[in-house]
Amino acid sequence: MTTVGEGAEPQRSDITKAGLAALVASSIEWYDFFIYLTAAALVFPAVFFPESSAVAGVLASFSTAAVGFVARPIGGVLFGHFGDKLGRKPTLVIALVLMGTATVLVGLLPGFATIGVWAPILLFVFRFCQGLAIGGQWGGAVLLATEYAPPNRRGLFGSLAQTGVPVGVIFGNLIFLAVGAVTTEAQFLAWGWRIPFLVGVLLIGVAMYIQLRLEETPAFRHLEEQQEGNETQERSPVLEVIKEHPKQILLAGGAFFVVNGSFYILISGILDYGTRSLGLSSDAMLTAVLISSAIQIPALLGFAALTDRVGRRPVYLIGAVLLGLWAFPMFWLVNTRDIALITLALSFGQIFLSMMYGPQAALFAEMFSARVRYSGASLGYQGAAVFAGGLAPIIMVWLLETTGTSLSVSLYILAMAVITFISVYLITDTYEDEMSQDVAGESEAIARERDATTS
Repeated sequence: MTTVGEGAEPQRSDITKAGLAALVASSIEWYDFFIYLTAAALVFPAVFFPESSAVAGVLASFSTAAVGFVARPIGGVLFGHFGDKLGRKPTLVIALVLMGTATVLVGLLPGFATIGVWAPILLFVFRFCQGLAIGGQWGGAVLLATEYAPPNRRGLFGSLAQTGVPVGVIFGNLIFLAVGAVTTEAQFLAWGWRIPFLVGVLLIGVAMYIQLRLEETPAFRHLEEQQEGNETQERSPVLEVIKEHPKQILLAGGAFFVVNGSFYILISGILDYGTRSLGLSSDAMLTAVLISSAIQIPALLGFAALTDRVGRRPVYLIGAVLLGLWAFPMFWLVNTRDIALITLALSFGQIFLSMMYGPQAALFAEMFSARVRYSGASLGYQGAAVFAGGLAPIIMVWLLETTGTSLSVSLYILAMAVITFISVYLITDTYEDEMSQDVAGESEAIARERDATTS
């Protein structure tokens, strides 16, 4: 591990606590974010948009979900600035509290039948707050894990924060399945769907644990030591990273494109497609998503660990190729209406996606120096989320309604995979570089970072 002071290294117990905290915080944060998408597909059209047609209600519901994605880069800018100025830990804690509060408020929100148009308006506001929070949380959780990790295990430790995604999906689907099993359809629409949102209060407890039990990351403490008395303390990290590293930000966003877009097709778009277009039960589709998400967990960890040995780029590129090609047989299997084949289709999709998402945390963290790392990684990640993940379910519904065939969605996934492949191809691996950066050598760091992307 890179030194954080004169001869100081984090203890093994601190490294373990940081990794587990990143996993738990990320899991519950993404749980809060994802249950909204599940409810948007299954519940919100009837509760908040009852006067719309079936298709219009789904599109309106997914549009409120997309608001969270629009807010994500704003959260990335806001939290990235303070994460690079004040520290990773306090910024992460604030993001977690914001997410927990917004999620609980969605669970308490009356429907259209009770408060009329204020229901979708407030739903919009709370989803926007969720987006702000996730925009800040990802960078904090990833840096908490990677900046504590030993250099030769950075990919694996970074994937702990990434693993929070399938864990959040699994937890959310289990809660929805459990509530659906003990309530009638009318009860579920009336109040049962609110229970998963109220569980979001747990995130506030996780935030308090991180605040009270964890130290700031070694890389940031090292940065603070180097910055004492230095005029660069007054800089704006966000403006600096946009000015000095625009190419890295764009390539990071491109690298995330098919990962984010395909993921939301796999967990939300296909959920709507299976229930509304194929006539399958929501429980069957939720189970398929649940199983494929469980398979994703060891895949994330395994592929990320592999990149600690062979580099991030080769594994990432292969994943982009396989996911782009799998988009076609995946929908052939889904269209059989056989739930076992649908589960198989989603599982392979998640495995190929994991070849990219697992090592992505370390890849993004290594693309930027410590002084702008929170801002740079967050901008690349959250910027792509707006155009990839946020629009994917809406584009999928539009494509299906316009073309009448799932082939159009397969071509859409392939196009995203091409964007990702080109972006990652233009990134040079820095997986053996140090994570801490001495301020005195910042000008050399900028030059190195520019060289970290090929022309």
